[in-house]
Amino acid sequence: MKRLTVDEELLIAKRKSAKPMLWVAMISMVMFFAGLTSAYVVSMSREDWVSFDLPTSLYISTLLIILSSITLFFSQKLLKQNKLSPSFILLIITFILGLGFIWCQYDGFLELKSKGLYFTGKQSTVSTSFIIGITFMHIIHLIAGVIVLLVVIYNHYKKKYSSADTLGFELGAIFWHFVDVLWIYLFLFFYFIK
Repeated sequence: MKRLTVDEELLIAKRKSAKPMLWVAMISMVMFFAGLTSAYVVSMSREDWVSFDLPTSLYISTLLIILSSITLFFSQKLLKQNKLSPSFILLIITFILGLGFIWCQYDGFLELKSKGLYFTGKQSTVSTSFIIGITFMHIIHLIAGVIVLLVVIYNHYKKKYSSADTLGFELGAIFWHFVDVLWIYLFLFFYFIK
């Protein structure tokens, strides 16, 4: 039996710990957003609570992030079949859809502002502060996801992934799908709980 080098042992240890560390980070993010949405529910009993319809842009952004998860899923599937070029194209489309999501979120903030609903200041309300604050925190996580996608795109371009080595791609995909599911939860939460 061949004896492993120190570098090979470190690589094996890294592969074994990468996914569990990512899951721990995602669980802590779930707890963070659970706390924020719980505070939202508690604050609804305030006398100054204002209900309003969600901006149209948030509906569009929801569609974009769902589509981005679908394209990423198929990109990963193609990578596992060693079809690198179509996988890379779908990865780029995922990235563009992610940027579209961020733009639509920003447009949603502008739409709220045009209706006289502000995050802070004299004209702000508790409900708009919560929605904008929670959405903004999600956008920060999504920006992290976009950075992760950029790293995956770079590594894919440099041909660091193959059907035999998809760990980095898998980690990026897990995080991106998590951000997607998190937004769907937040969107449905805001849609049904006013």
